[in-house]
Amino acid sequence: MTKIIVALAEGFEEMEAIIPINVWRRAGFEVVTTSITDNIQVTGSHQITILADKLFNEDIFNDADMIFLPGGIPGSNHLDSHKGLQKQLLSFAEKGMKLGAICAAPLVLGHNSILKGKKATCYPGFEKELYDAEYTAKSVQVDGNIITGKGAGVALEYALEVVKQFKGEDFAEQLAQKMQVNP
Repeated sequence: MTKIIVALAEGFEEMEAIIPINVWRRAGFEVVTTSITDNIQVTGSHQITILADKLFNEDIFNDADMIFLPGGIPGSNHLDSHKGLQKQLLSFAEKGMKLGAICAAPLVLGHNSILKGKKATCYPGFEKELYDAEYTAKSVQVDGNIITGKGAGVALEYALEVVKQFKGEDFAEQLAQKMQVNP
């Protein structure tokens, strides 16, 4: 079963976390939300508080297939400053495992040199934080093991692209139809 770790920091963008979590669980993925704070409750940038499944612990990454970073400010900055998360991201990158980020969160990948030579997208205005990446301005950009997204408005498209990457285009299309997503 595909396992995705969703890293949550205070000030995360709620749509960019909740929509993908919902879609991926519908797809049959194991999705584990982890708080990078010392509190299981994490409050988003629009004052919506959710309960993470786990507090940050390096063991939860052992059998994961992907790490996903929802954006939001200051959430993305908090993700960027978490040393344990940086270690996991670099480990996944070295192994060619999937990494995802949306909105402002691709800056975390950029600051850790994970986007070097890759095509990437992000929320307009954060392009300079992608360090040595080729900014494409696409809604969703896939380059090898890296999947980046532009912002909250593309969270559903982003989530379905991740489903496509793991389970194929036919499965992703069937899931979209079940959810009444317009083609």
